[in-house]
Amino acid sequence: MTVLHVTSSRPFPEVAGVTHRFVDVRGTRLHVAEAGAGTPLLLLHGFPQHWYAWRHVIALLPVGYRLICPDLRGFGWSAPSRDGHGTEDRAADVVALLDALGHDRVGLVGHDWGAWAGFAACLRAPERFSRFIALNMMHPWPARRALITQAWRFWYTAVIEYPLLGRLVLRHWPGFTRFLLRRAAADPAVTWRPGELDEFTAAGREPGAAHAGQALHWRFVVDDIPRLRRGWSGGARLRVPTLIVGGARDVVIPPALLSTADGHADDLTVEVVQGAGHQLPDERPDLVVARIRTFFPH
Repeated sequence: MTVLHVTSSRPFPEVAGVTHRFVDVRGTRLHVAEAGAGTPLLLLHGFPQHWYAWRHVIALLPVGYRLICPDLRGFGWSAPSRDGHGTEDRAADVVALLDALGHDRVGLVGHDWGAWAGFAACLRAPERFSRFIALNMMHPWPARRALITQAWRFWYTAVIEYPLLGRLVLRHWPGFTRFLLRRAAADPAVTWRPGELDEFTAAGREPGAAHAGQALHWRFVVDDIPRLRRGWSGGARLRVPTLIVGGARDVVIPPALLSTADGHADDLTVEVVQGAGHQLPDERPDLVVARIRTFFPH
């Protein structure tokens, strides 16, 4: 695995109560933003965002929780890496990060691709996670018919998944990243406050982030789509109690792709939020915090 130990020189966006540190795991250096004290919760961001995706959740942080918000490999202020962007790689990074931080067991919350990595992490090391909230993401065993009929929703990935084209688009066409984020929200005019889209589009233009975004999607095509066609692999079973929360107006992962994974999960519940899109941490942080309070008692 080839890693470049150079992180972004851009200043961190300001969020009250947040501290920052860098942690070396699996040959790379991850940036971690943290806030609060108490029950540890690991929050994994999606694409094309970074730790700042949790800014509103952090601002509404209830007493008694420690939020741990890493930038995934290559994103935000985590070191760029030429490889290691597959789902299983990100899951291994998550478990290694817990080791480095000294946490035997945490609650897990993931959004979008962060939730996809969260499923892989729960399958890999279920003993490390008390519970899991997956926001705007299907589980690894969706109904095949639903997957086929909804595949057209991923049209945009054809622009960014190919090695050369994807990096060029993400680095030099920031309007595309802005379009993806605006399109993902049910009401973009209300969801995005001044400067927020600028932060994510600027971060996405960094060479390491552009490569990570492209590579993440390409590894999904190469590794995960075949596994989905086979019904995942190895008789894997989700043993971590899990809550999937999706938006009724999600243009990427619509309710048709959400199900209870009968036969593949010990305890999985699905909730669909009316009026919400694909950006629940940005659109409905109040609801995300409410689910954290209920699902992760302390």
